[in-house]
Amino acid sequence: MRGCEPGEQAVLTTDVTIIGAGAAGLMCAFSAAARGRRVLLLDHANKAGKKILMSGGGRCNFTNMYTEPASFLSGNPHFCKSALARYTQWDFIEMVARHGIPYHEKKLGQLFCDNKASDILNMLLDECAQAGVELRLDTRIEAVEKDAQGYALRTSLGPVRCASLVIATGGLSIPTLGASGFGYQLARQFGHSVLPTRAGLVPFTITEPQLKAICDELSGTSVEDCLVSCNGQSFRENILFTHRGLSGPAILQVSSYWQAGDAIEINLLPHLDLVEWLSEQQRERPNSELKTILGELFTRKMAGLLAEHWFSSKPLKQYAPSELEQIAGKLSAWQLVPSGTEGYRTAEVTLGGVDTREVSSKTMESQKSPGLYFIGEVLDVTGHLGGFNFQWAWASAYAAAQYV
Repeated sequence: MRGCEPGEQAVLTTDVTIIGAGAAGLMCAFSAAARGRRVLLLDHANKAGKKILMSGGGRCNFTNMYTEPASFLSGNPHFCKSALARYTQWDFIEMVARHGIPYHEKKLGQLFCDNKASDILNMLLDECAQAGVELRLDTRIEAVEKDAQGYALRTSLGPVRCASLVIATGGLSIPTLGASGFGYQLARQFGHSVLPTRAGLVPFTITEPQLKAICDELSGTSVEDCLVSCNGQSFRENILFTHRGLSGPAILQVSSYWQAGDAIEINLLPHLDLVEWLSEQQRERPNSELKTILGELFTRKMAGLLAEHWFSSKPLKQYAPSELEQIAGKLSAWQLVPSGTEGYRTAEVTLGGVDTREVSSKTMESQKSPGLYFIGEVLDVTGHLGGFNFQWAWASAYAAAQYV
């Protein structure tokens, strides 16, 4: 810190300033400080890592054992490969184990804390403290400028100067936790393109009256094994009916590939050859009603609703083979057009963002403004549900930390 004239605010001078104390910002901060860099980590919120605390139902799905580039969406699909290869899920798991944090695999390689998400946040904060990171919360960034010496920030702390500036501000999802478009604003200021953003990993809304009535009636009902498809992408997981429409892992996954007006297709029973199963039931139980036998596959309420709304339930012996095929076809290829999504309010991620063709995949440094870096969700890289977005935060942050 330099001396200052009376009435003039002292300038806080540091090697690296990171804006955003979420997953990527915290990871980058201690990784850079471990290299001997003086690091200042700033956030406008009153607490670091708020999204970490609410993630995974409060248990933080901190990575996925099956992380690979194919699990990410981007306008530049090769961009994520370098960082993911240099800091892998196994590297993060090793740190979790070193801190004695108990965890488990839930399913499909998804790793969760046994206790609370705060275990992961506290680990990151401990690493920052040990490395000598200066963390300042409740700090507004009022302006950012570049000159021959680096970057000059006007902040509520006073003026800050740094050689390297890292943008780790995240996306637009869950504004109640402090999400904003500030990172995109800074990117544009320094000449970057920002690809159109929209909510990803988000529930669908349904307003078509008949479908809305079914969703209302079945609100809270989960179907455990469904195959949901849209635009050539399919995900097999459970779905959940809500008062607004459809949610659940398979729906959230496919939402990232959906555009307004697109149809989605849901196979409610992908594990069954339904024509064969219905024909067998017809032979063995000809007097049983359709809604009764569907009640063995779904909840009784759902079976009754589907049988009445879609098929007009009657004893199985009264259905012709062609009718059984139609029933099987509807249950295994239910097509609907969502009205929209619930938007950023409940979205887990933001699709789009800073165009990665203008950023180095090796260092995360801007190709437009030397010394400026972008990491995490602010970039146009979005993972599937299941710990992939956290792994991108860790990997992109570590990559930048080696060069800031």
